[in-house]
Amino acid sequence: MSVTPADLTGRVAVVTGASRGIGRSIAKILAEHGATVVLAARTKDSGSGAFEGGIDDAAAEIQESGGRALALVTDLTDAAGRERLVATTVAEFGRLDILVNNAAVTFFGAIDEMPLKRYDLMFEVQVKAPYHLMRLAIPHMKEQRQGWILNISSLASEHPSVPPRTWTDELPGTVYGMCKAALERASTGAAAELYRHNIAVNSLAPNQVVPTPGTVFHGLVDDRGDDVEDPGVMPAAALLLCSGPPRALTGRTARSADLLAELGVLPASR
Repeated sequence: MSVTPADLTGRVAVVTGASRGIGRSIAKILAEHGATVVLAARTKDSGSGAFEGGIDDAAAEIQESGGRALALVTDLTDAAGRERLVATTVAEFGRLDILVNNAAVTFFGAIDEMPLKRYDLMFEVQVKAPYHLMRLAIPHMKEQRQGWILNISSLASEHPSVPPRTWTDELPGTVYGMCKAALERASTGAAAELYRHNIAVNSLAPNQVVPTPGTVFHGLVDDRGDDVEDPGVMPAAALLLCSGPPRALTGRTARSADLLAELGVLPASR
């Protein structure tokens, strides 16, 4: 993977859902390019949650490579917890430059079978929490006269074919897709509002399924052959959207490999 160099020295980034998968890989690449990274998730220690990976060992991995990282256990369903995350970051490091909303709680199920409790939980974590964290981060970014906000989305935000033509069209992911579509609309709206404040807001989704503990658990990568994305593509795209002049790259509903191709960065071979 060839990535355009970005010097993030002096910048402070908050990454949610950073215990594993895409969030962890984004936290690592930001740290590799000089950012101090605050990793937020519910899982503190690897093995203590449903999947392997925790923010403590993710932070330790970054520190062992020479980076700066702080692990903060955060329940994103709790408004007070979200407030503590931002307040602690600013108190500890004096600033907040980059916010990556990656955390997700995902259930798949038909509309007539999805419990409202799960519906509410998905919207709380994937729509309300990112919106709230943006509200909390924006005043600090305005004061600093620049900032970068990245909301991690999914191809599930796109409308399926009717009648369905592919396995993704047939996936009972209406609620999940609603969450991601809402997140993308919030991103473009915020980008328009914050353009004059020199704050970039983008959403980013993979072009194909990324093999992570979550996608493996839901059976989304089994027997898919070439329909998977190299795990290095999303962090490379995220790095580009979290660095550089904010007004140069904002308001994008970006797809990972497409963005790298557009900007002349070679994607990783699959």
